[in-house]
Amino acid sequence: MSLLRLGGLIDAFRPAEGPPPQQLGAFLRWCLRGSWPMLWLAALVSSLSGVTEVVSAAIIGWVIDAALAAGPEAFFREEMPLLIGFVLFYLLLRPLMFGIAAAANSIIVGPNVLPLVLSRLHRWTLGQAVTFFDNDFAGRIAQKQMQAARAATDVATETINTVAFALASVIASVVYLVAIDWRMAAALAVWLVAYILLIRFYLPRIRQNSAARASARAMVSGQVVDTITNIKTVKLFAHAAFEDRVALQAMEVFRDRSLEFGVISTWFRLSLMTLAGALPVLMIGGTLVLWQQGQATAGAIAAAGAISMRIAQMSGWVSFTLMSIYTSVGEVEDGMNTLSVPHTLADSEGARDLPRIRGEITFDDVTFAYGRTRGGVKDLRLTIAAGEKLGIVGASGAGKSTLVSLLLRLYDPETGRVLVDGQDLRDITQESLRRQIGMVTQETAMFNRSARDNILYGRPDASDDEMLDASRSAEAHEFIEGMIDHTGRRGYSAFLGERGVKLSGGQRQRIALARAFVKDAPILVLDEATSALDSEVEASIQEALDRVMQGKTVLAIAHRLSTIAAMDRIVVLDQGRLVEEGTHDALLAQNGLYARYWNRQSGGFIGIEEEAAE
Repeated sequence: MSLLRLGGLIDAFRPAEGPPPQQLGAFLRWCLRGSWPMLWLAALVSSLSGVTEVVSAAIIGWVIDAALAAGPEAFFREEMPLLIGFVLFYLLLRPLMFGIAAAANSIIVGPNVLPLVLSRLHRWTLGQAVTFFDNDFAGRIAQKQMQAARAATDVATETINTVAFALASVIASVVYLVAIDWRMAAALAVWLVAYILLIRFYLPRIRQNSAARASARAMVSGQVVDTITNIKTVKLFAHAAFEDRVALQAMEVFRDRSLEFGVISTWFRLSLMTLAGALPVLMIGGTLVLWQQGQATAGAIAAAGAISMRIAQMSGWVSFTLMSIYTSVGEVEDGMNTLSVPHTLADSEGARDLPRIRGEITFDDVTFAYGRTRGGVKDLRLTIAAGEKLGIVGASGAGKSTLVSLLLRLYDPETGRVLVDGQDLRDITQESLRRQIGMVTQETAMFNRSARDNILYGRPDASDDEMLDASRSAEAHEFIEGMIDHTGRRGYSAFLGERGVKLSGGQRQRIALARAFVKDAPILVLDEATSALDSEVEASIQEALDRVMQGKTVLAIAHRLSTIAAMDRIVVLDQGRLVEEGTHDALLAQNGLYARYWNRQSGGFIGIEEEAAE
């Protein structure tokens, strides 16, 4: 088996089973599930390497005793088997054992555990409701994912590399010292108790300070990413100094937490080095006393000295590794508290995929107000026939966007039901529902990927011809063909920049339209879909929209009423309630709220003075 094939012994992208627990130990087990057999194997190999270190000290002692017993003249002749074993051990067995341990850690465990944990955390985070992302910084969430995955990986690898190695070394040392004299083993045991007490005192404090430092660091990242993401707004409002102050405040908190961490680490290092220095004094002094009494050989003194020096050196290494592990545990715990919260909007048990639909939509006495007393929709009763073109009108905050969000099941109604083709949205999977709804919004979302990737996001399996047809229908083909990005990629291969920053608002909207066209979903939602376009382009795209809307159920939100005047039906929302519905002509004839909106737009706000007079 080649070394690269060892990397496949852990499935690095194996899905997690169930939600992440919110207790630290269970959370780590959830993160690492599926890798445990290889982790245990790596720990065993590391333990054998630790035993090898004690054996190497013992061999040195045996060689010294044999040399003293045989004398210079007879040593090489009488002790040749021991010398051959000495050479083979140091040139073959010991390097091979450490090489196997390195392979287990660097090939089997290290490269696989991080993507295993990160993929699970990312997959769980993707399933969160939109409110989870609305309530936090995007940069902070990303930082927490990477931080928790890296820290969990460090806990696993450092436990294998250090704890298993050191524990095996200590146990083997005790066994060897018992063979010399039980009192030496007892002295080592006393030192180990003092060492454990020192660790128990400092490490919980280090863990606590580490979690605080990790949280402060994530806040710095979140603040910086938030500023950079909105850099145009920062510059337009001339608020660079303000953003600098906000970032510095977050950095100051991080600095304070780092200083606290540094103080506890300094005291820990001083205490540790003092205790580590006591071990060679104790062990070598003890064997010298035994040697003086004729109860220990010179080789035993050398071996005990080698072992004590190795353990003293290792105690510093182990302690700082344990400190690193506790630091990582603190970071895992910090990430767990952010990322492992239960999904607030999950598919019900037994939810089924929604087959291809006709497109009938029913809001059955729906109320939703985002947990507040005002806003959202109230007692909404509305049925949209399959294939019907519905315009939705209302002032800002009337409930238009809430209605669409409920259809997309970004939220569940507080009372009532939303049905598609007679099926309650709670009984079907969210993914299968959203695959059958195309949507174009005023605030178009673009990925920092190629124009081709952004359009095909509507339907990744669409052919290039279908993608190009959609682009032409959306009046996007011509400007895309002329694009070139900073790396020289051209046309449909050119990247659009973060959130499509390299495009104008109209260009972004045309790509969003092309994405919706290529998706070809039975339900089409247009939320101010042509608001960023000039009149000439809008007219040409409107023809394409008319073609695309054929046979689809369409919900069109518009403030510019002329864009929805030809819809089959128009509904008017006011303060979350449906107050008017009918065709454009019928609503004008009612001379109600819709008619007032129309008069204001078409006649230079005719009627405002009269309304004020009333």
